[in-house]
Amino acid sequence: MYRPILKIPKTKSEKVWDYIGGGLFVLAIFYIVVMWSKLPDKIPGHFNGIGEVDRWGSKMELIILPIIGGFLWLVMTLLEKAPHMHNYPARLNEQNVEAFYRNSRKILNEVKNLCLILFAFLSFQMVRIGLGDAHSLGWWFLPVVLLGAFIPMIKGFITSFKIK
Repeated sequence: MYRPILKIPKTKSEKVWDYIGGGLFVLAIFYIVVMWSKLPDKIPGHFNGIGEVDRWGSKMELIILPIIGGFLWLVMTLLEKAPHMHNYPARLNEQNVEAFYRNSRKILNEVKNLCLILFAFLSFQMVRIGLGDAHSLGWWFLPVVLLGAFIPMIKGFITSFKIK
């Protein structure tokens, strides 16, 4: 089926998500840069399911999170601009195409920015743990991440089912 390419302006909520996710991500990178000289040679490299450090590594590993976050931001931003390439149900038609595109883009936008917030938090905590200001991510970290990943998708799927 042919899918039209539409120019649909970002919603206010998408812009807010972009400012929050992007802002926190940039702040985390800035924090890493500022704290770099104070960091010990070994920082947390991996965490177990309850947020405790289970591997220590070189502080150079801290650079991996901003690189992965930046790559995810780039790819997901490009995908946001091409909602006609997303997957839709067979009931997509000329009357509902804009609603489907907007909903799909909003799901992607929320997930993208939640990923940026996650990488910002991880970077921040890895620095704090390395400096001895914290000891773990916290037991709540994994449940919050899972909820943060699934809530936008579930909300988006429910909205998708309501589109006529």
